Amino acid sequence: MTGNEKEPPLTPGQQRQLAVDLFNHVWTLMGLPQRSSEQDDEMIHAAHASRYHWGEVGDASNLGRGEWQVSRVYAVLGRGEPALFHATRCLAHVQSGEGMADWDLPFAYEALARACAVAGDGEESSRYQRLAREAGAAIADPEDREHLLSELDTLPARPIG
Repeated sequence: MTGNEKEPPLTPGQQRQLAVDLFNHVWTLMGLPQRSSEQDDEMIHAAHASRYHWGEVGDASNLGRGEWQVSRVYAVLGRGEPALFHATRCLAHVQSGEGMADWDLPFAYEALARACAVAGDGEESSRYQRLAREAGAAIADPEDREHLLSELDTLPARPIG
């Protein structure tokens, strides 16, 4: 290709697959026992790229879950302000109600609890943990409910910041 030619645009199916693959790649990076600074950067960029592609082809549930993951990445990295920004965006998408599962709202609250803890706001973190537990009681699948509770159990007892 010469400099004047454009690549053909991605199909919706290709964008959806990229969003899924990038989302899963972020989980792989988060699961590493130790990451290099380059892997931390890769994790941030992959989470944002996944969320971007969901923005092109997904519904509100995909957008909320994408924002949840971006928030989680920043929380894992100890970066409170962007974690809180993306957790707030997650909640906004979830509250739109379009295509949500019964676990989306409790996990949006979990993201806010985690982001507040990382940002050093223990009072707000505790409030969102309580909201997550209350909303989590309505999760029908016991495995999904247990997953939420196990994630809440990983939150720091006191704020990090």
